[in-house]
Amino acid sequence: MLTTNQTVQGIAAAVISNFLFSLLFLFGLFLQPLSGTQVAAWRIVMMLISIILLVSFLKQWQHTFDYLKTLKTPIEWLLFILPTPILGGQLWLFMWGPVNGLGLDVTLGYFLYPLVMIIIGRFFYHEKMSGLQWIATLCAAVGIAYDVFQYGSISWATLFVCLGYPPYYLLRRKLAVPPITGLLSDLVLLLPIVLIVLYSSGGFSMALHASKLWYLLPLLGIVSTAAMWLTMVASRKLPVSLFGTLCYLEPVFLFIFSITILHQNVEESGSLLMYGMIFTALFIMIIDSTLSYLARKRDDRLRSYEDLQIEGFPPRHRIKNRRIKGVLVAHRFHKMRRHQHKTNNRKESR
Repeated sequence: MLTTNQTVQGIAAAVISNFLFSLLFLFGLFLQPLSGTQVAAWRIVMMLISIILLVSFLKQWQHTFDYLKTLKTPIEWLLFILPTPILGGQLWLFMWGPVNGLGLDVTLGYFLYPLVMIIIGRFFYHEKMSGLQWIATLCAAVGIAYDVFQYGSISWATLFVCLGYPPYYLLRRKLAVPPITGLLSDLVLLLPIVLIVLYSSGGFSMALHASKLWYLLPLLGIVSTAAMWLTMVASRKLPVSLFGTLCYLEPVFLFIFSITILHQNVEESGSLLMYGMIFTALFIMIIDSTLSYLARKRDDRLRSYEDLQIEGFPPRHRIKNRRIKGVLVAHRFHKMRRHQHKTNNRKESR
């Protein structure tokens, strides 16, 4: 059972982390004369440094190595590496879009992404959708359909965000990759590419000659680290339903920043009707998540993400009903547990 104090701390951590992630959206403006692509490359470098420090501080290296030892076959390694280009493209668009007039298009993708994941959960994993989730999905679909009918298309940046992230998370879920291990491996694999980009585009020389970049680039890493750390704190302290609800804050912050700081016109990236329907869908999703949280609180079934990852993955009823192919995933977790148990026994014997 999660205490009230933990919940308050988790809410504060979630709100601040979402704000910091949204603040990264604006670093393309702060880091000019670097181009959006150069800023994205520097962000990957700074994120890698940040996550190395974070993993060292949390003493999580052994967990990372334990997981990598469970990857035995070429197919498993291929599935492990395959999502990396998707994340690289998303990180690039997140930094490149705002300084190239696509801030609202990217934001719209983040609004639609949770709804796409709900649909994928329904049709790929046979998860039940509540009545409010069906209504929210229908509202968003009506808004998108209106714009496609009215203007003949929807922004490629919006589609890249809302349709690009789901395959990434589905592939990560297939191998049950821990979040920190997955992000660390992605950044390591992307590092040679971004170093070549920075060298060929003059990103290194620009960073040396522009004095403001000497403190703004480390600040980029600090903000990334703080946001990741606070997200981890929030996920440990908050119930799953409440944590998921608060994640909707990030696209809201992105929308506000796009209108006020990036000075974008809403109608440039979509009709008012479409945005109205999507905001309605978002509001319905928040209500649905809130009702779920209150129901679990009433029944004393509040669990944090950490609890779920350690004790309840994959859920027993889904394996029993064969609703997802979780047997391999469960086996992988058992192998990791056995390996960790042996490691702990060796340490104690010393």
